[in-house]
Amino acid sequence: AILVCSAADGPMPQTREHILLSRQVGVPKIVVFLNKCDMVDDEELLELVEMEVRELLDQYEFPGDDTPVVMGSALKAIEGEEQYVEKIVELVQAMDDYIPAPERDTEKPFILPIEDVFSISGRGTVVTGRIERGVINVGDEVEVVGIRPTQKTTVTGVEMFRKLLDRGEAGDNVGILVRGLKRDDVERGQVLCKPGSIKPHTKFEAEVYVLSKEEGGRHTPFFKGYRPQFYFRTTDITGAVGLPEGVEMVMPGDNVKMTITLINPIAMDEGLRFA
Repeated sequence: AILVCSAADGPMPQTREHILLSRQVGVPKIVVFLNKCDMVDDEELLELVEMEVRELLDQYEFPGDDTPVVMGSALKAIEGEEQYVEKIVELVQAMDDYIPAPERDTEKPFILPIEDVFSISGRGTVVTGRIERGVINVGDEVEVVGIRPTQKTTVTGVEMFRKLLDRGEAGDNVGILVRGLKRDDVERGQVLCKPGSIKPHTKFEAEVYVLSKEEGGRHTPFFKGYRPQFYFRTTDITGAVGLPEGVEMVMPGDNVKMTITLINPIAMDEGLRFA
């Protein structure tokens, strides 16, 4: 991830929230870009802001001392000032050098969480999203799972960055053309997957950590029957919380095992993360 922080203002409350969120969702490495350096004349002030950001990274278990920090100005780079254009190049180079290439999980069954659906005149329905795992080829049979009854279809085209492909694999952001489905038959929050590889569920058990107030979470406890929104992949859905026998309430900062009953089925398998 790239953490952008104003050199003129220093780390703000949202800077802390962005670092915390990066830790919670499993971002492995962060590169820092100190923006608006053209507005700061004092070299010592820049060094102070850099030190504050590194200390903040350390607080959330990122290696502050080892994290690359690039100082520049996005505005001046856009305006074409050479010294700031070079800083953008330096930022990209830092990303290449410091952030590891993600491992593509191509061995497991194909699954694509659907982000959007639209129709192309004369061609049919296209679903878009990032392939979470596996490989998809033109001609493969797939299922649309979750929220509604499961539907079968066939892939008739794969497109990425306006280029037609024969296949897509884990990590690719693609548009997939599907046969025999209308625009209204599919919606964001469903998944496209290998037939039989994943099932829809409305009830499941989960290990949950409840964020504290300081972490941007709840200020008050909740009780059995609490009905929040649960976020799965590309959708959110209401669910009712059931607590273990003998547990009456859950406090911010608690770890708890709970049973959740959703109002609509979601495609899920063991180990799926949610928020």
